[in-house]
Amino acid sequence: MSVVIIGGNECMQREYKNLCKAYNCNVKIYPKMSSCVNNIGKPDLLVVFTSTASHKLVKKAIGITSSDSTIIERSHSSSLSALRCILDKHTS
Repeated sequence: MSVVIIGGNECMQREYKNLCKAYNCNVKIYPKMSSCVNNIGKPDLLVVFTSTASHKLVKKAIGITSSDSTIIERSHSSSLSALRCILDKHTS
C-alpha cells in the first residue's frame, strides 16, 4: 500500500517512515509546502495532519488526488498513535 503524509512534524519523519514500514507501506512525507508536492502520484491512502499543514498545502494535495480512488484520511493530531490508528483502519 502506498501512503502519502501531508503535514506532521519534521522531527517525526523518521518515526512516520518506520511505522509505515512496519505496516509494509511505501510512504512519502511532505511536512511543508514545496514543489515536490506535485509528485504525489496516485497513493492508496492520503493522510492529512490538519493541525500542522497549511491550508494551501492541504488544498493542493487534495486537488491532485481527488479524481483518483485515493482514500483521504484527516487527523487533527500529528502523533504517532494517530497515524497507527489510521494505518490499523486501512491496512487490515
